[in-house]
Amino acid sequence: MNTYDTKIGIKAWAEEDRPREKLGTQGRRALTDAELIAILIGSGSRNETAVELSKRILHHYGNDLNKLGKASIAELSNFKGIGEAKAISIIAALEIGRRRSDTESKLPEHIGTSRDTYNIMKRHLMDLNHEEFWIVLTSRSSKLIAKELISKGGLSATIVDPKIIFGLALQHKASHIFLVHNHPSGNLSPSHEDLHLTKKLVDAGQMLDIKILDHLIITNEGFYSFADHGLF
Repeated sequence: MNTYDTKIGIKAWAEEDRPREKLGTQGRRALTDAELIAILIGSGSRNETAVELSKRILHHYGNDLNKLGKASIAELSNFKGIGEAKAISIIAALEIGRRRSDTESKLPEHIGTSRDTYNIMKRHLMDLNHEEFWIVLTSRSSKLIAKELISKGGLSATIVDPKIIFGLALQHKASHIFLVHNHPSGNLSPSHEDLHLTKKLVDAGQMLDIKILDHLIITNEGFYSFADHGLF
């Protein structure tokens, strides 16, 4: 066999090129995304190193960590050399990174703008492969009281029961409700069903003296506010 074609394991690399040693001597910022993932998965296979395996995974997701962060355990386990335990390690590490990013800025205690609602809810709704519907409850003075998951659905829809929404609002003695759901497709435009549901809930809230102040659609690219677009 031509020695130039022989695979070389990480242990045979120069010490400064091994991910763990490189992190220890040069710091975490010196490592590439593939090297960081290689540390997470620990080992590759007989045919490729952990770094090569990590590069292959990243290439599949367009070298986009946000896309990788949406991968499921089953999807990652389809890569040769990645079992369930390694897939879980990757997902857990990316989730920690996302949560750290979310907590770097202090969440508002009062909701005054659609951006406030988005900042509170984005950590719950980004990177999901299914649709979820939440409500954010506030007092008459706009103080945040609670955020509640109402339902989970499929890729394009979820069932929303108005009785659950207003039951929770009454339980928390809330005066205002912000409706929030995600579009896993990435489309920020409200659907006909979104518009119909919003009107239905606004009308029901008026009877109970509980005001629906906004409805946000959240994707990985940003958010759409019904109130900002004059739909209230």
